[in-house]
Amino acid sequence: MANNKFRGLGVALITPFAKDGSIDLAALDRLVEYQIKSGADFLCIMGTTAETPTLSTDEKAMLKQHLVERVAGRVPLLMGCGGNNTAAVVHELKTSDWSGIDGILSVCPYYNKPSQEGLYQHYSAIAKASPVPVVLYNVPGRTGVNMTAETTLRLARDFENIVAIKEASGNISQMDDIIKNKPANFDVISGDDGITFPLITLGAVGVISVIGNALPSEFSRMVRLALKGEYSTSLTIHHKFTELFKLLFVDGNPAGVKAMLSEMGMIDNVLRLPLVPTRLTTMEKISSIVRELGY
Repeated sequence: MANNKFRGLGVALITPFAKDGSIDLAALDRLVEYQIKSGADFLCIMGTTAETPTLSTDEKAMLKQHLVERVAGRVPLLMGCGGNNTAAVVHELKTSDWSGIDGILSVCPYYNKPSQEGLYQHYSAIAKASPVPVVLYNVPGRTGVNMTAETTLRLARDFENIVAIKEASGNISQMDDIIKNKPANFDVISGDDGITFPLITLGAVGVISVIGNALPSEFSRMVRLALKGEYSTSLTIHHKFTELFKLLFVDGNPAGVKAMLSEMGMIDNVLRLPLVPTRLTTMEKISSIVRELGY
């Protein structure tokens, strides 16, 4: 239980880009300080929300070093490290410098659709190679394959350094099955803002959040109240966000949250192709919510 630092509100950090498409480090620094001051419990860097597939190898290395130095141990850092070539992921784990990184978030292999045994063997190789704790990441809507509760539980029992799973399958009964049957030293983290509240009531320990980029203090309050069992107040906050959850994802992620952050004056609304900004109609609805919230 003590070996998982990734509890409460984790923010899936975006990568801000300047108008010319380069990485905007000044905006990133502002965002990191905003998250930490507003109650984020940990930061998830180099994930899907960071538009990592569009970052060069040099940019990724620079961002990793920059964020380790900027955060300076104030909150734990969970870094994306995964792929659909097991040997390449193992090589990265064995040859990279992991100082300042508290764990890796490793996505299910995408596109090549492995069997459940293939998923088990993939994560087994990662667990054996990783010098830091491993958080599994099941997101079948993006990868094309669902890791079953049985496979997740098998990995949780067989490897002590596999400490948690970010579950974004959308299948509540599958998540409940994992929570009910998991070993004590393994946790379930919500991978979806919209079901964080119900999942915590079932026994999840937190969320890796997209909306937390823009509203960390409100969302961390909802998470903390739910973790303390103060469900009615937490539910009220959850319901306040219901429309926003839909809006932030209707045109894809991180287009929605980048639109919101640009409306709040924190970043330029720039994404890298193949992603594009939200449609004007979505933007107008997000703008009105930002005004209602007083930003």
